[in-house]
Amino acid sequence: MSRRAKEKRGRNAGASRPLARVVGLWGAVWLGLGSILGTGVFVSLGIAAGVVGSGVVVATALAALVATANGLSSAQLAAVYPVSGGTYEYGHRLLFPAAGFTAGWMFLVAKSASAATAALGCSGYLLHTFGLEVGASVRVAVALGIVLVLTGLVASGVRRSNRANVAIVSITLASLVAFVLFGWWSVEPGAFLRLVGRAAWRDALASPDDLLHATALMFVAYTGYARIATLGEEMREPARNIPRAIVLTLVLSLLLYVSVAATAVAAVGAPLFAASTAGTAAPLEMVARSYRHPQVAGLVAIGAITAMAGVLVNLLLGLSRMLLAMARRHEMPPSLARVSVSAQSPTQAVWAVGAATAALVLVGDVKTTWSFSAFTVLVYYGLTNLAALRLPAEKRRFPRWIAAAGLVSCFGLAFFVDWTVWLTGLVLLGIGFALRAWFLRRSH
Repeated sequence: MSRRAKEKRGRNAGASRPLARVVGLWGAVWLGLGSILGTGVFVSLGIAAGVVGSGVVVATALAALVATANGLSSAQLAAVYPVSGGTYEYGHRLLFPAAGFTAGWMFLVAKSASAATAALGCSGYLLHTFGLEVGASVRVAVALGIVLVLTGLVASGVRRSNRANVAIVSITLASLVAFVLFGWWSVEPGAFLRLVGRAAWRDALASPDDLLHATALMFVAYTGYARIATLGEEMREPARNIPRAIVLTLVLSLLLYVSVAATAVAAVGAPLFAASTAGTAAPLEMVARSYRHPQVAGLVAIGAITAMAGVLVNLLLGLSRMLLAMARRHEMPPSLARVSVSAQSPTQAVWAVGAATAALVLVGDVKTTWSFSAFTVLVYYGLTNLAALRLPAEKRRFPRWIAAAGLVSCFGLAFFVDWTVWLTGLVLLGIGFALRAWFLRRSH
């Protein structure tokens, strides 16, 4: 056998190697929480407050209902098809190849934008914590450094990433509990009752369009549970553990999000909460500084830094597994399907998504990257629900109306995002299909 043939054989062996099943139930829950409790709670709540005011509390609850429908659809699909790729694979198997590719491409685009938002948010909190009032260019440079370091961590393998994630999530949970408890201590009880009883519903009902726009933005904040599904190939007892992990993750996230949103708005009001997001990308720390014990702001800042670092780690994990699945079908460069024997990680795919995230970091604006992520991820989950509707009756775990509700909600909310954002998303989808055709031609 020639040297070139041996090299090709080695590459093919690496490309076909399965990933090891090393993630259990609570490991999956921690991965889900690490993906959810980051940019969503520390940044996007402030963005949504700028859209709908005190109605952000209502929008957060509505987004949780949409996320629950989608989560149940994802859970039953992942239990039946426990492989890397999530809805990309479900679309191929239950719908048709173009639908599968649309889901995969939209996931790559959406979550790369979310990863860029996490890196920028992490950079903003980090610089603000150390009292460094610098320009946007420095914040972008620090965010690029964060992407580089964490991409290297993820490339080293899921075991090491998971251990780091548990530590990160523990710090994040402690900071959020402190934010809520000290907030309740600092705000008169009547303020919470007025917020829930009058202000939140008044602002929510004053402009239904704004409410749905904010709900679309907040829906993205819950979608980290998808990381559990996209890691299906690495889960132990996937049919049992994936649905349980998704439901547990969503319940815990809902309780934290609503508590944090209500506390922040009651403490400083929706306008100031929103303004602090635009000014520093560190809104919860700014709110905590108004407490009777402003020292808690330091803990919140540390929690924000670790939270968004955790989100970035988990996004890089999920994105690389999606890219791995697409490369296996030759809808992305086949070289990205290679799995490192030592790290048990698709290292080339990891570095590819790290490079894409770094490119989006250069945009430098958290609202733009988050809004873009909202549209594309809603399309992705619309296809998730459509695939769930096609499951045979004997494999279905939940009533069909749940998937139908998720389908209508996702495609309905997608176009309440600014029209320039969804138009850009459709253009990028066209580019994706052009690339797919090229890669498929090259593979034949």
